[in-house]
Amino acid sequence: MKKVFASVILIAAMSSFAQQKEVLPDPEIPSSELEEIIIQGNRLQTPFSKATRDIQVITQKQIQALPAKSLNEVLSYISGVDIRQRGPFGTQTDISIDGGTSEQTLVLLNGVKMIDAQTAHNMMNIPVPLSAIDHIEVLRGAAARIYGINALTGAINIVTKKGKRSSVAADVQVGSSFKNKDEGDGSGIYWGGAAEFTGIYGTESQSQLFSISRSDYNGQRYNSASENTRLFYNGNYDFDSHNSIQAMLGYAQSNFGANGFYAAPNDINSEEHVASSVFSLSSKHTWGNFTLSPRISDRYGEDDYRFYKDDLSRGRSLHYTNALMLELNSSLRTSMGTFGFGMESRLETINSSNIGSHKRDNHGAYAELQSGIGQKLKGTVGLYANYNTDFGWQMYPGIDLAYPINDHWKISTSLGSGQRIPSFSDLYLNQRPGNVGNAALQPENSWNYEGNIAYWRGDLQFKTGYFYRNITDFIDWMRADSTEPYTPENISENKMHGIYGRLQQDFDLGDEQSIGYQVSYNYMQPSFKTSTDTQSKYTLESLKHQFIAGVHYQITNFSVQIKNRWLQRELANAYNIADIRLNYQAQNFMLYTEVTNLFNASYQEAGAVPMPTRWFGLGVRYQWQQR
Repeated sequence: MKKVFASVILIAAMSSFAQQKEVLPDPEIPSSELEEIIIQGNRLQTPFSKATRDIQVITQKQIQALPAKSLNEVLSYISGVDIRQRGPFGTQTDISIDGGTSEQTLVLLNGVKMIDAQTAHNMMNIPVPLSAIDHIEVLRGAAARIYGINALTGAINIVTKKGKRSSVAADVQVGSSFKNKDEGDGSGIYWGGAAEFTGIYGTESQSQLFSISRSDYNGQRYNSASENTRLFYNGNYDFDSHNSIQAMLGYAQSNFGANGFYAAPNDINSEEHVASSVFSLSSKHTWGNFTLSPRISDRYGEDDYRFYKDDLSRGRSLHYTNALMLELNSSLRTSMGTFGFGMESRLETINSSNIGSHKRDNHGAYAELQSGIGQKLKGTVGLYANYNTDFGWQMYPGIDLAYPINDHWKISTSLGSGQRIPSFSDLYLNQRPGNVGNAALQPENSWNYEGNIAYWRGDLQFKTGYFYRNITDFIDWMRADSTEPYTPENISENKMHGIYGRLQQDFDLGDEQSIGYQVSYNYMQPSFKTSTDTQSKYTLESLKHQFIAGVHYQITNFSVQIKNRWLQRELANAYNIADIRLNYQAQNFMLYTEVTNLFNASYQEAGAVPMPTRWFGLGVRYQWQQR
């Protein structure tokens, strides 16, 4: 009945939208830098100032100022985003939004889905260093209408740089805890370093980006050393003002000790090697008000988990996955608004030592309309239809509306639906006595309802909102007692109520001085309909409280940023992490030092992996841009 009701609303809204002649712009957002950003939705691209739902954007300038050494650490400062690292400095990370699971969040690179059909543990094995990122878009709530499958609780799109002028960015950093390593794991202190290089060759007609990065850390405890290599290319060429072509190619490899990752304490000598590659070729063609954008892309992954790293004849799991993606996106600007429509196919395969060989296809089609009602109310309404060879047909409608009350206040609301297809591990894993899949699983389905109100005046920005999410057929790994293996089951419902608030302000103190602050808080209250005598993996992981606060100060070429994160998950102890970074700009060079986990907190984010104690870092960054 919900789907029928929503479809009726959808048709009525589209009819109403179609009667309108134009869309008035939002009142100006204070940050000119954000004004220039175009939200890179695969279906319709939208200026940030005209976004009709809650989207957070973090820019390259903000990334440079953060006390962060990896993409994972950058995302940990974003409101509502929960980072659960099994290893520090970008080794392996689960990522979720608004209390969901890592399988329910979709990560994209320049609009290409990074879904790993084996497991979401490998989704963040992304080939892009921080210096190659232009900005990051975080969209909260069910987003099948925008991104298709697996955007059940939200989506994160990483957009890389391109430009008409050539540039070079290089960054070298080293760090240490100045504590001795564990006995039996080598000698000396825990330390490591990283280096990355990003170069862009840019002209009026093309932009060619190439980046390479490498990090190496010797491990803060027994068998926890890691090394990561990233290679990335992104090219854009304009034949003329109406026709262009884009190509993307990336490779990421991570090798790390997996002590405590999955089966503590028995996995003390475990090791894992993960490699992934991504390829994409697309073009864009415009004829008057009509735009057509075809794309072919592929993501390949290898996962080699060695339970006994010194004896590969037993306890070894090998997984090879591939996803070939075909897309055709288009838009048409009319006096009634902008229509978006298109289709996509995703062809997935896996060959695994303990999952088996499987394949499945997923096909989707969508239609959207971006328009306005009256002089102020504007929105986007659409429908995504999905067919999976294993699970059949599903329909996912959605609508976003925004209304500027005056020059300083705006209210927004959204209703969205989404689906998460079970991974091959969910369905077929045979890893006794630890985990066993369930081939009878059905997809998770979600409805998300949200409303928020935003205020801005000068350099003051404030937003607060409430959301309610209901996931049916929620998948949780469960067992009756500790003698049984975990097995995934479709729980009837997983409901989530949440509130959030964000406040930021900047002050110009004159004499080349400025100061500012940012504060955000998220509270989530989940409820699971399940038996009380079963043990659950995900109940423990659901985020409950998240408070992030930061202050930054700059005077001429010197700047300092302090960030503090306080988090509590369901049935787990809260922890508080404070980080600080100092920057000094000297022409094309930036010298920086940072201290993370300033107060030496003891905490865990995932598995049985203690996160690093206090860490001291020192680095230098060089940046040049053609004038």
